[in-house]
Amino acid sequence: MKLQERYNQIIERFEQSMPVAETELHFGSTFQLLVAVVLSAQCTDKRVNMVTPALFEAYPDAASMAQATPDDIFGYIRSVSYPNSKSQHLADMARMLMNDFGGEVPASVDDLQRLPGVGRKTANVIAAVAFEQPAMPVDTHVFRVSNRIGLTHNSKTPLETERTLVKHIPEALLPKAHHWLILHGRYVCQARKPKCEQCCISDLCDFKVKGEKQKVKKQEGDCA
Repeated sequence: MKLQERYNQIIERFEQSMPVAETELHFGSTFQLLVAVVLSAQCTDKRVNMVTPALFEAYPDAASMAQATPDDIFGYIRSVSYPNSKSQHLADMARMLMNDFGGEVPASVDDLQRLPGVGRKTANVIAAVAFEQPAMPVDTHVFRVSNRIGLTHNSKTPLETERTLVKHIPEALLPKAHHWLILHGRYVCQARKPKCEQCCISDLCDFKVKGEKQKVKKQEGDCA
């Protein structure tokens, strides 16, 4: 099967099985989305959603968070991964938003990456989710799943994966495709034990078990 044909068929299956695909992070504004995505680095969305209600009640916007110290913020996020560095990043990020961007989250990926704690993946998430730009964020799920199912072949870096996905996925579908791959990796194509019997693309997948290509008959059920 040619690579573009694989993309087209997988996209079609995902469109049928996951017509609504969106972030599982809870937020009420673009600023809150940015904070939640920063907190989600190497941490589960479930854990982030547990700490953000109290955090957002205390600091609902950049102006209020810019007045907080890292120690203030730490008290709200102590249960997430790397709370010390993240509390420092959030405090510095809020101040930069106030000083350089008038308190508003910028839409440009380049400007977003200027913010403390914001790398390319986080910037692409904000661009795609908040501003509906044709961006393809590559997190651990997207990186792993893309290689496993055959959308990319032995990509060594998230940037290499991003470039390949952007090349083959229609621009208008990039933000949704990001969520398709995340949800598929989170609930079906799991790292240690993929649920191939529940997978809607098992017959299109390149996944190999003990050197033999796995062909699992599609059963009823969704991808996520």
